[in-house]
Amino acid sequence: MKFIYQLIGIALMLLGVYLLGKNIIFTTNASPYFWRGIAADLSVFALTTGVIGLFMFPRTAKFFSWILIGFGVVFVIYSSRAILNPTSLWQFFLSICSMVGGFKLLTDRQFGG
Repeated sequence: MKFIYQLIGIALMLLGVYLLGKNIIFTTNASPYFWRGIAADLSVFALTTGVIGLFMFPRTAKFFSWILIGFGVVFVIYSSRAILNPTSLWQFFLSICSMVGGFKLLTDRQFGG
């Protein structure tokens, strides 16, 4: 039974990420200068490494993951290649509830013994 709760938790988390993330568009534009795309590459690398680190690193090294995620966000803003479309309050509420509920189902120890 615990496995079913974990699957439902993963599905809810993915639904929340989808609802929130469908209004974020990453664009690329051709530039004659090679250094224009470095910030975008660094942002993808930093965000990916930070998120993987949150799940894989030991508890003492999770601070490093949050720093990488912060750098990734700064590089996305610096490279200005992410377009954030408006999100309705209802859609934001549904996505946050879905992500938090899914995370709770995924990590709660009392389900299924």
